[in-house]
Amino acid sequence: MGLWNWIGKPFNLLTGPWRAFYGSETTSGETVTYDKAMQLDAVWACVNLGANAVKTLPCLVYGADGVTVDSDSVLYELLHDMPNVDDTAADFWAMAAMCLFLDGNFFAEKKMRSGKLSSLIPLDPLCVDVCRDDRNVRYYEVTERTNSRGAGGKRKIAAENMFHVRGAIMPGCDRGLSPIAMARNVIGNALAGEKSAGKVYKGGLIATTFLMSDQTLKPDQRKQIEDTLRQFAGADKAGGISVLEAGLKPFQLTINPKDAQLLEARQYSVEQICRIFGVPPVMIGHAASGTTTWGSGIEQLILQFTKTCLTPLLRSIESAIYRDLLDATTRKTTVVKFSMEGLLRGDSQARAEFLSKMVTNGIYTPNEARAYENKGTVTGGDAAIVNGTMTPLGKLGVAAE
Repeated sequence: MGLWNWIGKPFNLLTGPWRAFYGSETTSGETVTYDKAMQLDAVWACVNLGANAVKTLPCLVYGADGVTVDSDSVLYELLHDMPNVDDTAADFWAMAAMCLFLDGNFFAEKKMRSGKLSSLIPLDPLCVDVCRDDRNVRYYEVTERTNSRGAGGKRKIAAENMFHVRGAIMPGCDRGLSPIAMARNVIGNALAGEKSAGKVYKGGLIATTFLMSDQTLKPDQRKQIEDTLRQFAGADKAGGISVLEAGLKPFQLTINPKDAQLLEARQYSVEQICRIFGVPPVMIGHAASGTTTWGSGIEQLILQFTKTCLTPLLRSIESAIYRDLLDATTRKTTVVKFSMEGLLRGDSQARAEFLSKMVTNGIYTPNEARAYENKGTVTGGDAAIVNGTMTPLGKLGVAAE
């Protein structure tokens, strides 16, 4: 379906060519697109935080027991190491997180070789439409750039050849809801605030100025005065000195940035954007009033981010893997999960406490804990051990049989 076919037809926030070309109008008058939204530091910080967090988490493929890592599986090589020749697994899953934060959808085309999955090629979500044919069978229409050889244009991809991760989804919809589109008015207000602040700074913090005179000036005199004062307009010319003649007195028509609550509005927009993505403001360097940035307070905020933002996103990816990358047979013999322990790699104290508890409670063997730290095995380290200090009082001093 070409662009001209949309003329005269209504389209909403989930369909139509607006996503790639026009964006969406807002109550502030600003047109919101993904590129413009990413120019806001709060949006970039939230999206980058989520992408970097997912990047640190390995995607592991387990056997039927959900415990033994199946490193010999072809799926393990794709999801844990390298999904295709261009992208590492870290790059691939970071792209997935970024697409879900912005568009609410992530698409990757499945490439097959000898009937087996050989690679996953990520696609720009702006170039993919989810369609249904006359028999209500889902397929995907991808718009590709035309290269010098004439290749490109639109092509169809069957549902069985697409890996599709959706974020928030409404009943009856095949495409996930875009957080940027749903909260476009908030993003538009933030863009308008940044634009207003930029204009103030561009003018050297000098607002519109009128000159009052008790004389009637001729048009050429007015032009001469305007040209003279224009030499001092702009931030790079602020601080200059000009002589006012003929009884001219300056009068500013201005709203003080503090009176207009410009700074407060920009700070509040950061908190609104964080609310959209489920990110505690302090995690992107914004300490709201009354928010602690030390000790257990920040630990709880990180825990909140992990539980309410990161875990649901990973769960959506895992569910899509189960649906699109496994078949009826492998669903019974394969389990795919992201290892959340990757979040502890940068915290040596938390990692040491975690491993200590796992070993002393018999959950990990010493060798499994050593493997976590990339250490070699030791003799006797394959046996699970338990701290046996919980002894009944009546058996104190009695040798074990």
